[in-house]
Amino acid sequence: MIEMKVAGIALDAITRSPIVLLKDGSDRRALPIFIGQDQAKAIISALEKQKMPRPLTHDLMANLLEAWEMTLERVIIHSLQDNTFYAVLCMSQGETKKEIDCRPSDAIAIALRTNSPIWVMEEVVADASIPVDRDADEEERQAFKQFVSNIRPEDFIQRGRFSGES
Repeated sequence: MIEMKVAGIALDAITRSPIVLLKDGSDRRALPIFIGQDQAKAIISALEKQKMPRPLTHDLMANLLEAWEMTLERVIIHSLQDNTFYAVLCMSQGETKKEIDCRPSDAIAIALRTNSPIWVMEEVVADASIPVDRDADEEERQAFKQFVSNIRPEDFIQRGRFSGES
């Protein structure tokens, strides 16, 4: 799994639909997830630390968790099927742990309010992410090519007591 942070909300140039953009810790990969208008507003209000006069739905959820001494340990975006992302809330209350199915947009909005980490399965990142830093990707690719071109068969021979020699 890869821990990701919310980079912000963008609008799709064609459909004008909101997209939440998650970035990995190295800022090398971004994961765009299309979301609804209400979830976009909820995520923006959490990012901007806005306090509403009355709790909205995601604030209510965070308040319930706190009142019942429950912890949102993390959010996991675990799969992508037919262009739909799937997520779970990993909750705990004392020794009891539960995973609750949740839309990624709602999970992200709640995670931001509870300062909980957002994790994404590697296969989801591999399938749906976009490169952010192409220069760094190319540098890494070239360094790997150079490493591989300098490997000799002798580099794989173990010497000493673990090589099978008596």
